Amino acid sequence: MTRSVFHRIAQATCLLVLLTEGAKAEADALDLNVEISYELFKLDNGLTVIVHEDHKAPVVAVNIWYHVGSKDEVRGKTGYAHLFEHIMFNGSENHDNDYFKATEKLGATNMNGTTSADRTNYFQTVPKNAFDAILWLESDRMGNLLGAVTQEKLDEQRGVVKNEKRQNYDNRPYGKGAEIQYSSIYPHSHPYSWLTIGSMEDLEAATLEDMHTWFKTYYGAANAVLVIAGDVSIDEVKQKVEHYFGDIDPGPPLVKHQSWVAKLTGTQKEIAYDRVPQTMMMKSWNIEGNTTRDTNLLDMVSLIMSAGKSSRLYQRLVYNEQLVSDVSAYTAAREIAGTFEITARILPGVDEAKVDGIIDEELARFIKDGPTRGELEQVKIQLISGFVKGLEQLGGFGGKADILASNYVYTGNPHHYLKEWEWIRSATRQDLKEVAGRWLSDGLYQLEIRPFPRLQASNESPDRSGIPEPGEPPLAKFDDFERVTLDNGMNVILAERDAIPVVNLALSVDAGYASDQFSRAGVARLAMNMMDEGTDSRDALDISDELITLGATLGTSSNLDRSTVSMSTLSTTLVDALELFSDVVLNPAFPEKEMERLRTQQLTGIQREKTSPNAMAGRVLPGLIFGDDHAYSNPLAGSGTIESTKSITLDELRAFHDTWFKPNQATLIIVGDTTMEEVLPQLQKRFGKWKSGDVPVKSLRTVERRDKLDIYIVDRPGSPQSLLLGAIVATPRANNHEPAIQAMNDIIGGNFISRLNLNLREDKGWSYGVGSAVIAAKGQRIFYMLTSVQQDKTAESIAEAMNEFSMFISDAPPTEEEVADVIDNRALSLTGRWQTSGAVLSSLNQIVTYNLPDDYYDRYPAEVQALTPQKVSKAAQEIIHPNNLVWVVVGDRSMVETPLETLGYGPIKVIDTDGQVIED
Repeated sequence: MTRSVFHRIAQATCLLVLLTEGAKAEADALDLNVEISYELFKLDNGLTVIVHEDHKAPVVAVNIWYHVGSKDEVRGKTGYAHLFEHIMFNGSENHDNDYFKATEKLGATNMNGTTSADRTNYFQTVPKNAFDAILWLESDRMGNLLGAVTQEKLDEQRGVVKNEKRQNYDNRPYGKGAEIQYSSIYPHSHPYSWLTIGSMEDLEAATLEDMHTWFKTYYGAANAVLVIAGDVSIDEVKQKVEHYFGDIDPGPPLVKHQSWVAKLTGTQKEIAYDRVPQTMMMKSWNIEGNTTRDTNLLDMVSLIMSAGKSSRLYQRLVYNEQLVSDVSAYTAAREIAGTFEITARILPGVDEAKVDGIIDEELARFIKDGPTRGELEQVKIQLISGFVKGLEQLGGFGGKADILASNYVYTGNPHHYLKEWEWIRSATRQDLKEVAGRWLSDGLYQLEIRPFPRLQASNESPDRSGIPEPGEPPLAKFDDFERVTLDNGMNVILAERDAIPVVNLALSVDAGYASDQFSRAGVARLAMNMMDEGTDSRDALDISDELITLGATLGTSSNLDRSTVSMSTLSTTLVDALELFSDVVLNPAFPEKEMERLRTQQLTGIQREKTSPNAMAGRVLPGLIFGDDHAYSNPLAGSGTIESTKSITLDELRAFHDTWFKPNQATLIIVGDTTMEEVLPQLQKRFGKWKSGDVPVKSLRTVERRDKLDIYIVDRPGSPQSLLLGAIVATPRANNHEPAIQAMNDIIGGNFISRLNLNLREDKGWSYGVGSAVIAAKGQRIFYMLTSVQQDKTAESIAEAMNEFSMFISDAPPTEEEVADVIDNRALSLTGRWQTSGAVLSSLNQIVTYNLPDDYYDRYPAEVQALTPQKVSKAAQEIIHPNNLVWVVVGDRSMVETPLETLGYGPIKVIDTDGQVIED
């Protein structure tokens, strides 16, 4: 449909007004203080230590970066950096046991280790009383590791890493793309020309001597940066770090790459085929590394091109012409080089050349004209808003410790990000135009992955005889919160948090995917996805532009039991943000012109679900557990079926909102930098006239366990792994022994040192990892275990899992030690659980969803401390019934069916990705 000149002028005027009104908000945002205070010192052995004091919670984040990654490898010996990261968790000379076992006892959170092309890092956040213990552990594996690195441990972790490669690359849709790209855009000898995970051949050939040499070369103190952030003082840190790390060898001098951009000329195109539902097109240009001005400006270009519904590529390809399901532009910059990439997943039946041409047109237009003034202002607010919201977290990915460490490792200056922010603040339209022309006019590499048709130092050392005992744990306290009910019945819950100038809101109603029982599968998901596509007074692009101007984000979602509209905004723009938020909640227009686009996206999502092993299992499991006519029987993602989604009408979407969005069954949770006194008048103004009304009562009938074990195969020909999902119906969330159920899950499969994971990953090496969980629900829940195993161990893995389950409820019940570990981890980790506003909001949402008492989290630590093996065993006896499990196996039927039959559990049923039995 061609829009009138008046319409286009009106839209432009509206945008100009928004930008004019938002000028003060923009200025305020750009002037926010984003500096992270720190002190830096070095030990005599070269170890760099950075300290940031933050006393808002009694926790300490410990983040250590070794300046070594896969770019320090050579061809023929790839994957060593990542393989050694795994080995670092398998024990040191004075703690020759799993690292996670020690940290679980300390109540550690945000704990992990990761490897990139440029660095390897290890991080965790612990209660303050465990500070000595975590420094002892980290220093022991830095200074006293090799005596504990054995052939047995190497072989074990080699198997784990190989399964990780199978799971994340070989058996994942589009997983081969990165390997094809890197080998094409970089010279053969370039250290970015191979994957960080390495090749199967190189991993298999790695020797114990190779691993010892790697450690001696790269894990010296002088090649490491230790960042400590949290409830500490600089004097305390200096004394403790010198004590624990001072006697560690500095390591040898190293040769380091500084820059190798490898800029391309001309155009290179490749086409690959994989078992994917739609074509993915990726264009990339080689650019500079991650700390240069040009790369930062190119990051701004990428956001203008694809971030938000008003971005150039989204408008052309997704919104207007509806040729792709999604499109993104981004910089993938690393230390010595990077790439600027544009990726689009093309809808089935669309000509790839047409999408290719539009991307080229939009890029050429940007290179010729640069961004508009509005685009430039919006992208600056976007970047600062996103950065500010991340400053609330101490440790983990993107936390303050992570920021300081990365900036120092790559530049030698923990505050380098301030220089980057100044580049962004001062960037002009001409700057962005020129940088795009400089890097994106030549040297294109293009890869298309198309669907493959289914055819047939110091003198004194610390005491290493044992880990220091943690002192008295700090008291974990949940945030105080207030409740208010408006005259129309809308509940309001507010928790004040003023650490950063951000407010988070979430308004939810008692609908969720379970409400589809009153319409058809997929309605709740599609309706919620459409709620931010326009209101009676704003279209989707107006909403998108206004959010950027406010420095806010808006989301709509559903889970099994509730449907939610959420927002995060700067506190300085809260009043205007609430006006927009209430408009989306109360006045969604459900515009007809947007429905087919979103329906197509949902259908495309279903097709993707039918190619991903995890999603395939998630589609069929609920129906197998609850039966066909239960509120919980639809696919876990709420997407429905192809048939049901095609049949959804606009009237059904509007009826969903009219039926379920009533104030008397709605709860608005607010967490952040505001008070009830400030916000309540605004809520009464925005929501006070919302009319209450009756809503249907969802029927959550009780189902019984199956009377026998059943195995179902979802055929995935050629799959190198088998996904295994074993499940059974469990008690609802509202019960009087939930801590015991959580402990049961932790011990059998819910964490790294669980029985199932230690068996299938650590002992057998058949899997990259095993997990178990109890799906959250108001009604009966599903308890499940999930893993992917190498194909030839499919039947054996089920047999091992069955044995673990059987022993857990008979001859090998939970032990005193296992329960004590759970108590330590669950009770102590609470000290860092509520660092962020989002975490507090999530916990408040659980109180609302499952009708928990307001003091639930105040009482929770005592209930955890009162756990006993007998209580946990009783919970296991209630839930785990091995001979009544439902097993879903997603894998190559021709290879796994016969071995599964030998298990002796009766006939194997083969089902499609909608759970329908396939008769031979």
